[in-house]
Amino acid sequence: MIGKVIKGMSYAKCIAYCLDDRKELSEEQKMEISILEGVQHKDRAEVLEYNLCFGNKRELARQFLDVRKLRPDVEKPLFHITLRPAPGDQLSKQQFIEISQAAALEFGLDKNQYICVLHKDTAQPHIHIVGNRIGLDGKLASDSQSYRRMAELCRRIEKKYGLKQVANPRRFQSQQERQAPRQDQRKLDLKKAIQQALKDSINYPQFEQKMKAQGYQVIKGRGISFVDAKKVSTKGSEVKFSLRTIELILEANRLDQPLNLERLTAEQREKAAAEWTRDFKALRQEYYQVKGIDPNGGHTPSETLGLQKMLDILFNPDREDMTIPWELSQDVQKKRKRSKHR
Repeated sequence: MIGKVIKGMSYAKCIAYCLDDRKELSEEQKMEISILEGVQHKDRAEVLEYNLCFGNKRELARQFLDVRKLRPDVEKPLFHITLRPAPGDQLSKQQFIEISQAAALEFGLDKNQYICVLHKDTAQPHIHIVGNRIGLDGKLASDSQSYRRMAELCRRIEKKYGLKQVANPRRFQSQQERQAPRQDQRKLDLKKAIQQALKDSINYPQFEQKMKAQGYQVIKGRGISFVDAKKVSTKGSEVKFSLRTIELILEANRLDQPLNLERLTAEQREKAAAEWTRDFKALRQEYYQVKGIDPNGGHTPSETLGLQKMLDILFNPDREDMTIPWELSQDVQKKRKRSKHR
């Protein structure tokens, strides 16, 4: 179970986001994408529970605002909680309701206004809880240690419903937990897509076309980044495929293509072979520079590192320590930013 808890200022915007369909999609696009992805984009939201409130988005916002008048001194009176199961886990509506009640109790919203909304437009249906931190008695639900409390809540939910266990954010782990390997599935998928696109590409346009065919938008500047179907951008360097590494692999692929020497004259064959050797030596020298290898002092001297060996190393870059799932790592970054502005 992966959870987030965010404090906010605007009841109306948060409630509208949770209850409305995505505005950037037309009715035709909603239907088309729903069929393609096997999810529900039209009428994606279903309210599973109202607590001390009722009505449509405008009525709900007005009711929340009426209670806010009890504590005009509170800058961020809103709790926005999201909870979604890990890939492969499935929960019934009744279980989602029970989970929302557990979350409301954990964050002191059980006697406050809140709604629980089920979203069906993703592969893993998930819930949003929009709660008023200000109670009907004027008391304020505490946001102290909210990230730790959310992590502990998720572990309890996983145990109760037999769900996959997702590791806690790194700063809440024991020493033993920190030593356990963790991986970001989004980055693993991107890495596999890049390797597949590079496999038979000999130039950049071919590589970019193959990445687009796999559902990624490629943004090339001084570096390179990839945007997936969920509009999440990841730098190539984050998965050990920087722009220069990709260019090196493409150039190595080009040099590895057959020279078709049989159709050339003797003079042309000699010239083509000389050009290939020159290009390969230059590529190998640049490879050494990028990888920080001493061609004369290491255990892989320049004369022994062939093209295939170089391709093997480039296709299997050093393993990256992806210690925190992207959802939770973003939360930690937002928490730090918020603490600076308090």
